[in-house]
Amino acid sequence: VQLVESGGGLVQAGGSLRLSCAASEITFDAYAIGWFRQAPGKEREGVSCISSSGGVTNYADSVKGRFTISRDNAKNTVYLQMNSLKPEDTAVYYCAAGVILCSALVHTYDYWGQGTQVTVSS
Repeated sequence: VQLVESGGGLVQAGGSLRLSCAASEITFDAYAIGWFRQAPGKEREGVSCISSSGGVTNYADSVKGRFTISRDNAKNTVYLQMNSLKPEDTAVYYCAAGVILCSALVHTYDYWGQGTQVTVSS
């Protein structure tokens, strides 16, 4: 199973980025996908998740109204559209696949990508 994140980079506060999580060697539409982030010195935290069908989505309070998660099962890809970015959004962003409906808990995910760096300058 491979999960590959892309789309990270350096952006000014108020800007936007779209992260992608491409999956291979997995029955993609059987898995919920979560986005997590980890800033230096902090624990990994759940950002957003989407159920296998895409019918259920959840967001951390800190990103509600700014981030949007979506998935294209035909392309085995999940997206995280991030708008109105803030310096506190700076972190390595990871996607993960799991069989739980939609969870913010790290231990409920079975497969993880390597992460993509997002840096938001003030």
